[in-house]
Amino acid sequence: MSTASCIYAGTIHHQRVEPTRSFRHPIALFYLDLEELPELLEGRLVRPHPGLLRFRRADYLGRSGTSLDGAVRDEVHAALGTRPSGPIRLLTQLRSFGHCFNPVSFYYCLDGAGEWVSAVVVEVTNTPWGERHAYVVPGESGEVTKALHVSPFMGMDHRYVLRAGAPGERLNVHIESRRAGSSRFAATLALRRVELTRSSAARMTRRYPLASARVLALIYGHALGLKLAGARVYPHPGPHHVPREEAR
Repeated sequence: MSTASCIYAGTIHHQRVEPTRSFRHPIALFYLDLEELPELLEGRLVRPHPGLLRFRRADYLGRSGTSLDGAVRDEVHAALGTRPSGPIRLLTQLRSFGHCFNPVSFYYCLDGAGEWVSAVVVEVTNTPWGERHAYVVPGESGEVTKALHVSPFMGMDHRYVLRAGAPGERLNVHIESRRAGSSRFAATLALRRVELTRSSAARMTRRYPLASARVLALIYGHALGLKLAGARVYPHPGPHHVPREEAR
């Protein structure tokens, strides 16, 4: 059966201005239509017990007792004043062998026909604090004020600029972190669509075993490199709130 859900595989590229650092790593992410989720891979993704790949509601936006679909629509309505009318599709890493960490997950909110992007919700999680914040961007691009301490080597006086076109055979996302109008950091996803089947899911799991643990190892490894390079350290500032209307 043909589904909108799939896997996107490709690369993630990070570029930092000061100190100058860049890296590129292979990556595979799951792109899940939330309406299709219960039936995907014969229902294996939503089984309650640990396994090779699992979707767990508590890993994502909103309270675990509510539907994720509803939580995303509520978040967009609160930020933009309009409620998405079409499918909600999630780009993320799934829980693997009982472990899950997503530095960022993207919720693509489509129009009623499922053809164009009406909003993107960007859910960011930091480590080691485990705090989350959701940014809402109208359409395929926009700018928001940084509201969550993510890296000890980046201050809070930044704004994020997002460009995320409608996913198709390719999926591209570009995020810049700007300070005083100047780009200080950029991250780019460049991915190609892979049909979601039991065999493709197993193949990606073999290629990227314990994917979220690998991401954490990369985060801390690159952080060590920045520390050794003498990058300025910014302590966690405590709770930080940005009014929703600052998103544009």
